[in-house]
Amino acid sequence: MSTTETILPPINQQGLDVRSTPREEMSLYALDTFPYEFAGREIRINFEIPEFTAICPFSDFPDFAIIRLEYVPNERCIELKSLKLYINSFREVKIFHEHVINIILEDFVAACDPLNVEIEGDFHIRGNIKTVVRASYKKQ
Repeated sequence: MSTTETILPPINQQGLDVRSTPREEMSLYALDTFPYEFAGREIRINFEIPEFTAICPFSDFPDFAIIRLEYVPNERCIELKSLKLYINSFREVKIFHEHVINIILEDFVAACDPLNVEIEGDFHIRGNIKTVVRASYKKQ
């Protein structure tokens, strides 16, 4: 086994003007919660959000996806209208597929402290490539 270090090529070899929206400028709608009255009873809640839209930082064209989210609540559940408004607030955000799924996961966990959550971003085909990004969290 070789102990040599892998040297990666430079980032953005195409020389494109890549401008992701900084996290502090995203203006995402707050996720609201309500008490889960059956804490200790494990249930699974599934959401399918078929009209997710964000903006590609490379092309400035819209990216479309189906977001699938499954979670087991701990003491709080996510309120659906706030989830809809939160997801819709990505429409003006320039963000990579891989990053948006991680941000949704972080914000979801911070809002409701679930026992576990799995999220999938099933992005529509662009330039003959389909992207599916998955992330998960499990409370320790």
